[in-house]
Amino acid sequence: MTEKVTDETVPAEVQTPSTGLKVEGHDPAVPAAYSAFMRDGWDDAPTAVPRADVADLTAARRARLAALFPGERLVLPGGEPKVRSYDTHYRFRVDTAHAYFCGNQTSDATLVIDDGEAVLYARPRSGRDTDEFFRDRDYGQLWVGKRPSLDELSDRLGLPVRHVDRLSDALSGSRKTRVHRGVSLGVDRQVAGDRTTDDDFARVISEMRLVKDDWEVDQLQEACDITTLGFSDSVAEWDRVLQYGERWIEGTFFRRARAMGNDIGYDSIVGGGSHATTLHWIDNDGPITPGTLVLLDMGVEGRNLYTADVTRTLPVDGRFTALQRDLYQLVLDAQDAGFAVARPGQPFIGIHEAAMSVLAHGLDDLGLLPVPAEQALDPASKVYSRWTLHGTSHMLGLDVHDCGQAAPENYKEATLEPGMVLTIEPGLYFQDDDLLVPEGLRGTGIRIEDDVLITGDGHRNLSAALPRGVEEIESWMDGLR
Repeated sequence: MTEKVTDETVPAEVQTPSTGLKVEGHDPAVPAAYSAFMRDGWDDAPTAVPRADVADLTAARRARLAALFPGERLVLPGGEPKVRSYDTHYRFRVDTAHAYFCGNQTSDATLVIDDGEAVLYARPRSGRDTDEFFRDRDYGQLWVGKRPSLDELSDRLGLPVRHVDRLSDALSGSRKTRVHRGVSLGVDRQVAGDRTTDDDFARVISEMRLVKDDWEVDQLQEACDITTLGFSDSVAEWDRVLQYGERWIEGTFFRRARAMGNDIGYDSIVGGGSHATTLHWIDNDGPITPGTLVLLDMGVEGRNLYTADVTRTLPVDGRFTALQRDLYQLVLDAQDAGFAVARPGQPFIGIHEAAMSVLAHGLDDLGLLPVPAEQALDPASKVYSRWTLHGTSHMLGLDVHDCGQAAPENYKEATLEPGMVLTIEPGLYFQDDDLLVPEGLRGTGIRIEDDVLITGDGHRNLSAALPRGVEEIESWMDGLR
C-alpha cells in the first residue's frame, strides 16, 4: 500500500498488498499544507449497523469447529486483493471458509479461534491521522470506498474484532496451531506449517459444509431464481445475441448477476456450435450461428456468496432439428435417471452411474461404441467416456465445486443425506475433429444441469423454474424472443 507519510513533496510509491511489490504511483506531490488541510473537517461518526442474519449461525459453526480441536488455535484468513495487471486488482471475493465461519466479506481479515474463543483481526477504514484515507490506492476511503470500523464489523458479525496490526501477537507463541493455508501468504509465513495437521484442518472445514441448513438452502434457492432471470434475459435479447454472438450472452447474464446478486459464481460458459464441446469454454468470443446449438453454463452468486450452477443447451433457431432433438432427449433421459437416484441413503456415485448407463446404451444404439454397452460400462473399460468426459454431480454451496477438500469416503464414496445440495449434469460431446462419429454429429455438445437439494424423502430441484424439456424450451424461447 502507499507509504503513510505526512510531509512529502514527491509522490509516494504504491505497494501492492498481494505481492508486496512497489511500483511508481505517478501521483501529484502532497505538500505538508495540503496534507494538514485534508485531515481536518470530516464527519466520521460511527454508523448503526444491524446484526447480520447469519451471525447466530456462524457462532454455532465456530463452536462446532472449536469442539473438534479442543485447546488448539485455529486460523482462517479471508485473503487479500489479487493483482490482475500491474497495480490493478480483481474485485475482491473473500475466502469461502472464512465467510462460512464468521460472515465477513472485507479483505485483509483473519479469524482466529483460540481454545474456543473467536476474534476477527481486520483492517478498518482509514483514520484521519495519516494520509492513508486520501492517498492509499488499496485501502484509502477516497480511492476505494468506506470500509467498516472495527465496532461496525463487530456489531454486524457478532464477535470481537481487533485491528489487523495485532494479528502477529495473536499468532505468536508455541501453541498448537492449525492454519487454512493457501489463502493468505502473509499469514502462512507467520505460522510454521505442519502439512498433516493443516491438511486435516482443511478437510474438516470442507466437510462441515456438506450438509446445508435452512438458511443456506434459502440462499441457494435465491441464487437459482436470479439465475433463471439471467437466462431469460439472454433469450429475450436474441436479436442482439445473433448480432454480437457469445459475448452478448455473457454480458447480459453478468448484468443480472450484478444487479440482483453479488457477482457470477464462476466464469460463464457460452458455447456456440463446436465451442460447446469444450467443457470450460470461457473465451466466449464466437458467433451464435443459426442451425446450431448453444450451451449456456451460468450461475449467479448471491449477496451472501452462495452460487447457482445451471446449464441449458438451446437451439439457436428456437426449434431443435430432428437430430438435435434425439440427442438432447438422450441427455435429458440420462439426467432423469440421475434424478431418480437423488434421495437419502443412495450412494453419491449412484447418480453418475445411473446417468452414464443411459448415455452408454444410447451411444451403443448410435453404433458408436467399439464394444457392447454393458462392457463399455465396466470400470475396467469406460470407453463410452470419450463422449461424456466428466462426472455427473458435485456439491454446491459457497463454492461452485463446494466441499472440494472433503475426504473421498465423506463425499464421492458417501451416501446422500438430507441437506446436501448437488448438481446433476450429464452431457454428450462430439468433437469437431472426431473421426469415430458421423460427420453430422461432429461439433455438437449438449449438457443439462440442475441444482438439487436432497430432502427427507427425495429431492427438490432448486432450478426447476428454468425449462429443460424439448417442448418446454421451444415454448419458453417463443415467449421471450
